Amino acid sequence: MNPFSSGTRLRDMIRAIRSCKTAAEERAVVRKECAAIRAAISENDQDYRHRNLAKLMFIHMLGYPTHFGQMECLKLIASSGFPEKRIGYLGLMLLLDERQEVLMLVTNSLKQDLNHSNQYIIGLALCALGNICSAEMARDLAPEVERLLQFRDPNIRKKAALCSIRIIKKVPDLAENFINPAASLLREKHHGVLITGVQLCTDLCQVSSEALEYFREKCTEGLVKTLRDMANSPYAPEYDVAGITDPFLHIRLLKLLRILGHGDADASDCMNDILAQVATKIESNKNAGNAILYECVGTIMSIEDNGGLRVLAINILGRFLSNRDNNIRYVALNMLMRAMAVDAQAVQRHRATILECVKDSDASIRKKALDLVCLLVNESNVKPLTKELIEYLEASDQEFKGVLTAKICSLVEKFAPEKIWYIDQMLKVLSEAGNFVKDEVWHALIVVISNASDLHGYSVRALYRAFQTSTEQESLVRVAVWCIGEYGDMLVNNVGMLDIEEPITVTESDAVDAVEVAIKRHTSDLTTKAMTLIALLKLSSRFPSCSERIKDIILQNKRSFVLELQQRSIEFNCILQKHQNIRSALVERMPVLDEATFSGRRAGSLPTSVSSSTGTARNLPNGIAKPAAAPVADLLDLSSDDAPAPSSSGGDFLQDLLGVDLSPASAPPSTSQPPKGGTDVLLDLLSIGTSLPAQSSSSASDILSSIQDNNAPLSNLNGLVSLSPLSANATSSVSPAPVMDLLDGFGPSPQKNEENGSAYPSLVAYESSSLRMTFNFSKQPGNPQTTLIQATFTNLTPNVYNDFLFQAAVPKFLQLHLDPASSNTLPANGSISQSMKLTNSQHGKKSLVMRIRIAYKTNGKDVLEEGQVNNFPRGL
Repeated sequence: MNPFSSGTRLRDMIRAIRSCKTAAEERAVVRKECAAIRAAISENDQDYRHRNLAKLMFIHMLGYPTHFGQMECLKLIASSGFPEKRIGYLGLMLLLDERQEVLMLVTNSLKQDLNHSNQYIIGLALCALGNICSAEMARDLAPEVERLLQFRDPNIRKKAALCSIRIIKKVPDLAENFINPAASLLREKHHGVLITGVQLCTDLCQVSSEALEYFREKCTEGLVKTLRDMANSPYAPEYDVAGITDPFLHIRLLKLLRILGHGDADASDCMNDILAQVATKIESNKNAGNAILYECVGTIMSIEDNGGLRVLAINILGRFLSNRDNNIRYVALNMLMRAMAVDAQAVQRHRATILECVKDSDASIRKKALDLVCLLVNESNVKPLTKELIEYLEASDQEFKGVLTAKICSLVEKFAPEKIWYIDQMLKVLSEAGNFVKDEVWHALIVVISNASDLHGYSVRALYRAFQTSTEQESLVRVAVWCIGEYGDMLVNNVGMLDIEEPITVTESDAVDAVEVAIKRHTSDLTTKAMTLIALLKLSSRFPSCSERIKDIILQNKRSFVLELQQRSIEFNCILQKHQNIRSALVERMPVLDEATFSGRRAGSLPTSVSSSTGTARNLPNGIAKPAAAPVADLLDLSSDDAPAPSSSGGDFLQDLLGVDLSPASAPPSTSQPPKGGTDVLLDLLSIGTSLPAQSSSSASDILSSIQDNNAPLSNLNGLVSLSPLSANATSSVSPAPVMDLLDGFGPSPQKNEENGSAYPSLVAYESSSLRMTFNFSKQPGNPQTTLIQATFTNLTPNVYNDFLFQAAVPKFLQLHLDPASSNTLPANGSISQSMKLTNSQHGKKSLVMRIRIAYKTNGKDVLEEGQVNNFPRGL
């Protein structure tokens, strides 16, 4: 016999396929067999049709296409014999799904078989319909299935119930037709029919509120009686699993009772007793018993309030936590997290057991237990729980330290009762796992310390002690270096000693030693070394006796391969040597930052300035990691042309040197408000990579006034004057050379402002019923790419606009610089102005375009207006 003829037995084909040594051989065998089956199909071979279809099903399970045999399924289903129908229906369920159009042809055959006199053929049709029923088939065949729910044979009733579940999921509108038949199934004695009936009722309750109310009223007591009979039933070998009668039916009944009791006090009262009986009678030494107890706990938590039952349920979960099976402990932790929203006090009683789970060897249990501990923490127990977690932090795995550290920091920050406790706990965390602490955590610690004026001395002494014992934790080193730089004199003079402190003797040389250790650590990264250089510059003013030594340490980085460190070293050395008269003003203590503003910005609740950098850091070659530009163009749907790399200007040098922002974009210089831009407040505080608003006594205007009072020569500082936002000529352009005069002391005198270039007509850029914005343009001679824009905002209403903020975004081929507005309050029927500078790298090729956003408050309401300016004059 031909091994690949249609008469080949199925087992022979399987043996031939399994004997193949390579995938290519297998494909060849399958290809030949499929060719033989196609030939038999084309010849309408009825003798071997069932055998060919069985082969196709095996080939289909191997992953090969078998669509050419779909019609053979329909032919076998239409035949009269049971064996042919069985293979046909099996092929129908395997080779087709509800999306196949050919399935429409089988509806009539299914209808005939559902009305067949042979119950086994009826069972075949119900199985097929329950697996591949589509919405159209469900509507056509629902009456037959509904009738079969009352069939004499329990196996047919069971299959009809399962088929009904598929029908109501496909067509929820048909649910009302199955309510009464489903309720009758709940009185069955046959467990197979009863469990399918319970599942059908459960699905009906989920898709139909009418069914839910009907079952609550008519069936709750019957279900409770059924569950009680099962719980009290004697040993039944046909249903017994680990000494429990039919745990699967137990679980289905509990799930249905959970749905019926949720939100209904009467139904909940009806099932309280049986739930208590199941919870106390079921043994938990077997997995089947644990499964029933778990579902019973879920039902108790979902039904209406019963304090005693809930305590019992949570105690069961507490026993689960002591089980050796990790799966049981995990589901117990998961359920306890849900129970926190219902009865937190009862869960608190198991706090010790939950804390032990945090120390478990299984990673998933550790994380879930840690999440639960975080939910347990409140103002009354934060101290003992934090103490336990920090003690475990010392012994925890390296893989778990990061997650544990983040949770501890979050808890300490959220529930700290007082600042001194917050500082102490953060120091413990930094000492144990400082390398796992995220930047925003130690940023927040510095903000808190800067705001706690009465704890400055305590903080710097505590950090100094911690630094002496743990120099390998990067975040601890950064905070310690910053505090020593700011409050080094308090450390040396023991200012602000508290009663709980032990006296400590630190000399000026010791403080400088600590900072020197930080900068010479081989593990210190660029940020740490940059902060250390700033701290040394500040200490040079606070510790005059160590000034020469500090200068030597700074000069050691003069030949650093890292450009940022080399630049800072040279600039700071120039300040120490040539500009002693302004050093004290430059390095005085940083202004106190607003904690609410910093917290709000961390949470993303404050609007960020469009012209600020808020993106993720990008590493520049041989330089410091500076923040990337914010994706404002994407946010405002502007074009995304590639922009040229911005060149460094004199303002950049002064920002690094002075730590002050020479061009703030969100707050007027005369106010003391914190910046509303996207600049990181902590980086402002650290004077690294970003800049501070001109708002403190160390601002550029105060520096200049101190210089003038001392009759210092100003020939080399004119560049600084012209760059300051406090200057009258805020929009004038200055070349970088005068700025370098500040560093070198020699260079050409600054250029004088020249007359503006050709005039352009003014433009009403934006106008609404409440506001008008007008642009006036001017050009600098010899620089056609740069346009100076004077924006005038006019209030068209009799209401005052407070907290006025103008934001703008441009495509990448444009560079925008915003000066501060003349005021952040727009008077009624009045106007304010704001200057901006726009550089077009594609001048002559692409026109200017700008997306604008104006925010202000009026009558206690926040107003946001947006628009796009496309009609700029030609030639800009």
